[in-house]
Amino acid sequence: MNNKAEDPNLWNDATEAQKLMRERQQLDDSIAGVKRLEQQMKDNIELIEMGEEEGDASIVKEAEDNLKALKAESGKLQVEAMLSGEADGNDTYVEVHSGAGGTESQDWANMLLRMYTRWAERNGFKVELLEVHDGEEAGIKSATILIKGHNAYGWMKTESGVHRLVRISPYDSNARRHTSFSSIWVYPVVDDSIQIDVNESDCRIDTFRSSGAGGQHVNTTDSAVRITHIPTGIAVACQQERSQHKNRAKAWDMLRARLYEVELKKREEAANAEAASKTDIGWGHQIRSYVLQPYQLVKDLRTGVESTAPDDVLNGEINEFMEAALAHRISGKADAVADID
Repeated sequence: MNNKAEDPNLWNDATEAQKLMRERQQLDDSIAGVKRLEQQMKDNIELIEMGEEEGDASIVKEAEDNLKALKAESGKLQVEAMLSGEADGNDTYVEVHSGAGGTESQDWANMLLRMYTRWAERNGFKVELLEVHDGEEAGIKSATILIKGHNAYGWMKTESGVHRLVRISPYDSNARRHTSFSSIWVYPVVDDSIQIDVNESDCRIDTFRSSGAGGQHVNTTDSAVRITHIPTGIAVACQQERSQHKNRAKAWDMLRARLYEVELKKREEAANAEAASKTDIGWGHQIRSYVLQPYQLVKDLRTGVESTAPDDVLNGEINEFMEAALAHRISGKADAVADID
């Protein structure tokens, strides 16, 4: 790739040149990451040996803590090495939809939106809010965000499904325990290398007023756009921009991405038709439970991974769940979690 990058004729085809440079940078970053981990491991082992020779327990403790952090980072790099799917390296759309239950489910949907936003920011991704429909009293009915960064879709793709919350409702004057459901739908951004053709005659386009904060213009004109693909029933909406024209363009991009995700799912199901771990992701398929009362536990129902710190999880610390789900999905075995350890 370095040799190709030095070819003076490379930029005769700008698209291919950009693709090459992007792939080269990603490989370079991966190799540099492994070399850095190797060097840091060597340095900390030497630090432990020095601390033991000098009888300095504080040095040993500091080096051991560094090694634990390196172990966690190497686990993340191991998972990223598995992200070799056709669209794993792309940006991703994430849709959040509240289930039945009114304010309870709408508040839960808003909590999930915050969780994924926090996770993205913690891991160096950029987040854009594309569309949101606020609840009547609190929370949201639905929202769509765009997470930008290398491997965004690869990391997020196993989060599609139904998420269940059990807690004492802050909206119930009798302080009763409630169970709420919200669904997450993840699909990759379609880049220039992927051609998705959509027949406009198969689509219905509706315009409506944007909801939420956004200034007088946003809330008083029909600038938001919803496109429904009639053959599949897939609907997408965008209200991020003040211009209806820009929202329409983004909505078309989102629709192409959704149709592409459907095609990817068909291919995956065909390739794994005999796999015992094969499941269909739908409204009735719960992937994770978050229990806040009477005890505190977050449990992934696919991998068995648990956390007794739901506050941390809801603040975006979900890499452990993602890593296990990705390993489980790739290997097709429930015991694939051990590969991460």
